[in-house]
Amino acid sequence: MSAGTGTPTRSGPTSAVPGTAAFATAVEQALTAFFATRTDSVAELGPVFTDAAEALESFVLRGGKRTRPGFAWMGWLGAGGDPAGPQATAVLNACSALELVQACALIHDDIIDCSRTRRRFPTVHVDFEQRHRDRGWTGDPAHYGESVAILLGDLALAWADDMVHDSGLPPAALARFAAVWARMRTEVLGGQLLDVHGEASGDESVAAALRINRYKTAAYTVERPLHLGAALADADPALITAYRTYGTDIGIAFQLRDDLLGVFGDPAVTGKPSGDDLREGKRTVLVAEALARAAETDPAAGDRLRAEIGTDLSEQQVGALRSLLTGLGAVDAVEARIATLTEQGLRAIETSSATPEAKDRLRAMALAATRRTA
Repeated sequence: MSAGTGTPTRSGPTSAVPGTAAFATAVEQALTAFFATRTDSVAELGPVFTDAAEALESFVLRGGKRTRPGFAWMGWLGAGGDPAGPQATAVLNACSALELVQACALIHDDIIDCSRTRRRFPTVHVDFEQRHRDRGWTGDPAHYGESVAILLGDLALAWADDMVHDSGLPPAALARFAAVWARMRTEVLGGQLLDVHGEASGDESVAAALRINRYKTAAYTVERPLHLGAALADADPALITAYRTYGTDIGIAFQLRDDLLGVFGDPAVTGKPSGDDLREGKRTVLVAEALARAAETDPAAGDRLRAEIGTDLSEQQVGALRSLLTGLGAVDAVEARIATLTEQGLRAIETSSATPEAKDRLRAMALAATRRTA
């Protein structure tokens, strides 16, 4: 792990703008400083745990737009937070802890989805599966890899709490933050469970897919991060309501865009094989929309979609399913829903009491999240 001990850096605030390289760097510096504080306690458990903790650190610092800390930071700024004030670095540290929640979710999600790559690297469970195989250890390499990854995902969530409590926030702000943080953790885990249940039960409804998006993605990607920032600034209830409306709508639109990229995205840009969502059998809104339309106009197309998703599809088969989804009108329906949700979210923030600078930035962040190509 990173060398050093002590508390996360509080050397000064950052004025970096969310969504920029400078902001991502500021978040990564806060995370690196936090990992350094874990060095001694990790080393006490020996080299096996040290290697695993270093793998977690590498996973967290490997990349990403730092979207969740960005929304939390902007929520604080928009409610009157001062980026040059004495609490700015503590706020940044607390916001950066969201990346550890994200790490937990991604590591566990990759196991659930049987994903082999993440950001063009082997997923954590695949990495440790290969380590087991390379060393010729006893037992099943795949089971070992999944076991280690589950534990590292748990460790990331535990360390997220530690990072918040070590952030330097004053007690009153920490108490307000903690109440929202607790709700967010429950929502993201509950959303994941809804997703697992939806796939197992075969629930094909658009409503079920949207509910999963609401809690698995929107709540902890946009809505609660903004709410966390507002809580740190002790914002009024009306602004919190506006933030949450914006966050829910933009967060769902973000996931809908992700659903489209999971089927139509360029692997060189997304970092995942094209069509993986179809191979994994994900019951996305895109698939639900297609099945609903097939039931009305082309039942055979619906039967084909049900039979083929969740199987080891060839590139040719993926291409044929793309054509099927497009032909049924599902892609256009998802694009229209993204546009409507984005418009609703932007309207909520425009009529709020957020600062003019925050309104401008949140508009840009919404458009970046919902029009992105990766």
